[in-house]
Amino acid sequence: MSSITDPTTFPSVFEIDPDQADVTTATADTAVAAPTGPTFADLGLPKTLVRALAREGITVPFEIQAATVPDALAGRDVLGRGQTGSGKTLAFGLPVLARLGGTGRPKAYHPKALIMVPTRELAMQVADSLRPFAREMGLFLATAFGGVPYDRQIQGLERGLDVLVATPGRLGDLIERGVCNLSAIEISVLDEADQMADMGFLPEVTELLAKTPADAQRLLFSATLDGDVDTLVKRFMTDPVTHSTSPSTTSVTTMDHYMLLIPPHDKFTVTASIASREGRTMFFARTQAGVDRLVEQLREVGVRAGGLHGGKTQAVRTRTLAEFKEGRTTVLVATDVAARGIHVDGISLVVHVDPPKDSKDYLHRAGRTARAGESGAVATLVLPKQRRSTIAMMQKAGVAEPAEHRVRSGDPALTELTGAKEPTGVPVKDEPRSAPRGGDRPRRFDRDDRPRGRFDRDDRPRGRGGFENRGHDAPRRFERDDRPRRVS
Repeated sequence: MSSITDPTTFPSVFEIDPDQADVTTATADTAVAAPTGPTFADLGLPKTLVRALAREGITVPFEIQAATVPDALAGRDVLGRGQTGSGKTLAFGLPVLARLGGTGRPKAYHPKALIMVPTRELAMQVADSLRPFAREMGLFLATAFGGVPYDRQIQGLERGLDVLVATPGRLGDLIERGVCNLSAIEISVLDEADQMADMGFLPEVTELLAKTPADAQRLLFSATLDGDVDTLVKRFMTDPVTHSTSPSTTSVTTMDHYMLLIPPHDKFTVTASIASREGRTMFFARTQAGVDRLVEQLREVGVRAGGLHGGKTQAVRTRTLAEFKEGRTTVLVATDVAARGIHVDGISLVVHVDPPKDSKDYLHRAGRTARAGESGAVATLVLPKQRRSTIAMMQKAGVAEPAEHRVRSGDPALTELTGAKEPTGVPVKDEPRSAPRGGDRPRRFDRDDRPRGRFDRDDRPRGRGGFENRGHDAPRRFERDDRPRRVS
């Protein structure tokens, strides 16, 4: 779901189907910081924004916000490094809105500011976080991402936008269609830049940034500032000021980490027991088919679970997130790509059903819990043959001595560590509205009726992989892997 923000009566032309208008998604990282340090007024933000922040209960900036906002307001190019949940959204969003305030109505098809993000869900979350503040400043804000019809996005661009939050694939398509021009961009932002590089979007991002004015201000926020991200910095940023609020592995110290060593034949029963716990839990699997299979199995034993992956339509993904956020489901099973950037309050446990392949994926998955000062735990299900590689991966992620526990379903230790309990065994009949007609295939009006273009990727990588279930950890031939693939 995406929408246009209007200070008066400007119509929303980015909304999804009318029957989805009441669905909300998870909000981005805008939690209230501890009452110490400078205020937002001290950072130089206009009074209009300071008052709007106070009405939302946001009065004291996070560390990354206090560090970057003054430089961004001054027009400097800024590199910001901070972990998920550190407050990056407002760190770049507030200066963008402040600098655009009072600059006049934008031209048709020529947005003034561009915020590029790697996934549809993150685009929605960033827009939802900035929308009330854009309204206060009298600015028009909209989103553009794959999986929804083009016509409403084109109408929005035609009316004129101050801020466009977009994914690289859909933005490229809109430019190819001649309905979006980046020559008037005054500020461009890359959010989760390292994730965009990991997902293979670097060529598109490079080409898109090249279409913006060379003297435009650039703000780049990322968990890491090396490798491919450094390539973007050297090419597009001028004398940037760097603010790094924490080492890349610091976030792991705010949560408990468990390696649960299990026999292959007991994997699903352990998974189902953990999924039956009290509270909100997020599970990660490697493939789309693995997500769907696990959700079906969990629902068969009485767990209210929903699945999220790149193969689902945008309307389905939006509903699934809303059901999880609102408590209609207590378990969300997702692939790495689909869950990147998602923030849902109150996730107390993250479970790696399939151990991540590298430390960066571990950190991104783990970042769904213990956000903004909250506590949380991360459990990794490990088969005997995976033990050595998993320990090495976790140590690289900053978990110096992973706590190992040999458990089976029904063990008191499993309950003590995760809150696991016996599933009810009563199948969940009232399934979430997670599939339109024909399963997860798009409905007729969701389909694009033109040939696929070189940018037309719908912002999800393609690949192959496997989901370890009931001891079978080899990928099935037809399974689609949602893991990012680096494009050489």
